[in-house]
Amino acid sequence: MGTVSGTRLVVGHWPRSPYGAFSDVMVERPDGERLLLAPTEETAEFIRSTYTFDTVLVVPVRVAVQGDTWVVAAGLLDLRFTVGRRGPLGVLLRAVPGGLARRPAWSALIDRPARLFLAGVRTRGSAGGGRREWYGARDLRPVVALSATYDGHDLGACAPVEPPVRFGFGSVPRRPALTRVTTTVELGPKSGE
Repeated sequence: MGTVSGTRLVVGHWPRSPYGAFSDVMVERPDGERLLLAPTEETAEFIRSTYTFDTVLVVPVRVAVQGDTWVVAAGLLDLRFTVGRRGPLGVLLRAVPGGLARRPAWSALIDRPARLFLAGVRTRGSAGGGRREWYGARDLRPVVALSATYDGHDLGACAPVEPPVRFGFGSVPRRPALTRVTTTVELGPKSGE
């Protein structure tokens, strides 16, 4: 999501992961500072090793979902957003079976169409520490309302994600959206795993 203040927010809400269920928030400030808000040292280290940040904070991260409204509290960040009805692309993505979305070959196949239809979006690429990463999108819904504060300062209303975020090899859709993805990270030689 983008805000009129120029702050861009990427909320990761992972019901299943090798670290159990957790949520995190990536923030890119108007001045370009990239900030990670993660709930544990372990998740912070994994995310920091995969993406690029200027500052990493381990803080409680809570996400509550009620219908179409999401409420996120992460350290000094308070965020509330509402999603609208899915459009044709969201309907198409909902038809992708989970088993197929998990396959790197599927992500490689849809990378070019994703680049054409959603500028800045990539479904595969090189991540930090020699890692490779694939995204298999399974839903897309527009964010239609947003309110957010950081350290008590209002970040403004919902706006396009401009400029694109710079945490990894690609950005997110320019139009604020809730995207359901299956993420696969292949650990590189520097990970020690």
